[in-house]
Amino acid sequence: MPIDPYILLLLGTVGLAALLPARGTGADIASGASTAAIAFLFFLYGARLSTREAVEGFKHWRLHITVLACTFVVFPLLGLAARGLEPVLLSHNLYTGLLFLTLVPSTIQSSIAFTSMARGNVPAAICAGSFSSLVGIVVTPLLAAALLGNSGGGFSADSLVKIVLQLLVPFLAGQVLRRWIGGFITRHKKVLGYVDRGSILLVVYTAFSEGMVRGIWHQVSAVRLAGLLAVEAVLLAVMLTLTWYGGKALGFHREDRIAIQFAGSKKSLASGLPMASVLFGAHASLAVLPLMLFHQMQLMVCAVIAKRRARDLEAATAPGPPVAASRIAVGTAPRSD
Repeated sequence: MPIDPYILLLLGTVGLAALLPARGTGADIASGASTAAIAFLFFLYGARLSTREAVEGFKHWRLHITVLACTFVVFPLLGLAARGLEPVLLSHNLYTGLLFLTLVPSTIQSSIAFTSMARGNVPAAICAGSFSSLVGIVVTPLLAAALLGNSGGGFSADSLVKIVLQLLVPFLAGQVLRRWIGGFITRHKKVLGYVDRGSILLVVYTAFSEGMVRGIWHQVSAVRLAGLLAVEAVLLAVMLTLTWYGGKALGFHREDRIAIQFAGSKKSLASGLPMASVLFGAHASLAVLPLMLFHQMQLMVCAVIAKRRARDLEAATAPGPPVAASRIAVGTAPRSD
């Protein structure tokens, strides 16, 4: 099973924060840089999203509504159902992080990659992931306000203002300026991708540094982590099953069902980490831990499923064995299945 190299970088960043956490003036500088990085990150998201492609993609509205329902309705309902596991299996902070995980948007890049690998509807996966990210900028904070309240350690109306200023305003600015900078963004896509990832690493370092300084990590034990992994494995299995067979029940073709399964069962690390940093402040390190673990788990499991879907299609479309010459001679036609 593949291990995302970026996950290794994230874990390395967590290790750096554990050994050399930012303190005092360094912490203030890191916090300011993290805030600027988050704003720039969402500016780039806005500049990359083609409004025309989004409008064209919305013609497949049934599929997109299905993915959005999975992402922002079914996932949160399952997260709420997991409340019964607290405090026996999950601590309060880990459950809060798990519930936050169920509120963030779907992925874009990995949904596209796995849909393509499985021979599914790639354009639909592109649009579904883009719509989910766009809707999540507004819906995720609103769901967090309704479902988390003050349990996130500092979540309040001020957090909504921060979301608007740090996420929504830069995103809209990117959309407005796309007309002039879209070409530059496209030409330097690879370099700006490194900027994306570097920004997220900075956010992780800042969040985990603050958690270390405040002693939050003393609240997590190996037993709690094992319990969290077990719960997330069940959550992923349930969503993969619901999206696949639910798509069939709704009458979608195989290619669309593949896009629904991969876009509707996954959660975005790139969107979730900056949002958690804004929403949870000092408690962001524990809030993002479930998301980081779920991200790697979904990559490993979905890679296996995508290869299996591709093999199933190859087997279904492979030519059958040649008809025996003796049967042709006597005019006996092969049976139709």
